[in-house]
Amino acid sequence: MKFRVERDDLANAVTWAARALPNRPSIPTLSGLLLNAEDAALSISGFDMENASKAAVDASVDEAGSALVSGRLLADISKSLPAKPVVVSVEGNRVEVECGRSSFALPTLPVNEYPKLPEMPDPVGSLPGANFAHAVSQAAVAAGRDDTLPMLLGVRIEIDDNKVTMAATDRYRLAVRELTWTSLNPGFTGNALVPARVLADAAKQLVQADEVRIAYAPETAGEGLMGFEGEGRATTTRLLDGEFPKYRQLLPDETDTLATVSTSELIEAVKRVSLVAERNTPVKLNFTDGEVSLRAGSGDEAQASESVECKIDGEPIEIAFNPGYLLDGLGAIDTEDVNVAFTNSTRPAVLTPTSNTPADSYQYLLMPVRLSS
Repeated sequence: MKFRVERDDLANAVTWAARALPNRPSIPTLSGLLLNAEDAALSISGFDMENASKAAVDASVDEAGSALVSGRLLADISKSLPAKPVVVSVEGNRVEVECGRSSFALPTLPVNEYPKLPEMPDPVGSLPGANFAHAVSQAAVAAGRDDTLPMLLGVRIEIDDNKVTMAATDRYRLAVRELTWTSLNPGFTGNALVPARVLADAAKQLVQADEVRIAYAPETAGEGLMGFEGEGRATTTRLLDGEFPKYRQLLPDETDTLATVSTSELIEAVKRVSLVAERNTPVKLNFTDGEVSLRAGSGDEAQASESVECKIDGEPIEIAFNPGYLLDGLGAIDTEDVNVAFTNSTRPAVLTPTSNTPADSYQYLLMPVRLSS
């Protein structure tokens, strides 16, 4: 194998593929990145038996072939090379990397012992990378982080022809994002529970792509698989097991009070007031006509208060929230103002952008902290 490639192309492809390298590989070959050069193209792949990442770039291929080398080492080397073309070749049991006056010789790993990479399923829909990244970030913010509840570590993706719903919850908050996309398999319906970390990382990396294609296979060798690809980059991930909570029944059908507040002003106020809140101590919000008053701290502890203008439709209400969870929800709202809907001080509140439509909507449901009487 011998090929020539631009330094930036190599570094970007290696960085993408290295995302799938396991921290503690179960077998030695999983610590490697698989390089495959043929037909004027270079592909680089990483795999951890659950997730696979593959990047393809243009290359001048003198000798087609494959090689497996230490992924971490190749990633460090490719980022540090000078801004010149890179020549990579296999000499015996070593891969030689030459760039300008720099050269490296890396031992190879046995390619024939590398696990077979999963095939990308057929695509079922597509959308611009920026739209995909934004929707995923809004949903994934509520995903759980408790490994003892694996079904809450994912984002549930529901596909109904040209409509997609993404939902995530950690039991204390729920995020639901609905949007439309271009269906590549008209009439297709299905649902999948995708690891939130993998989904969020892939979406963030593909934000600049003109088109991201979403691929889905309910069962591949007995397991579900979902893939994301765009701009020569691709990721596949095995789906999570377990039943996702029936989240739609948590969303209230009606509300008694609706408050509209400047999103940025409320964010800044919550940040300031929560500076005095001890761990797991809530921030109290008192919504009245004309303003919302925020308070934190009590007794001999440090205290803070601040008021922000707001409009209210309904009865005044006092409610308390975990400030971190509240800020996560407000940070996912992309409109100048945010609507906050309440039933009462012991029932969940729902944050929504002021621009919500049936075809493009976002809801962030947040459980309140009970106030002591």
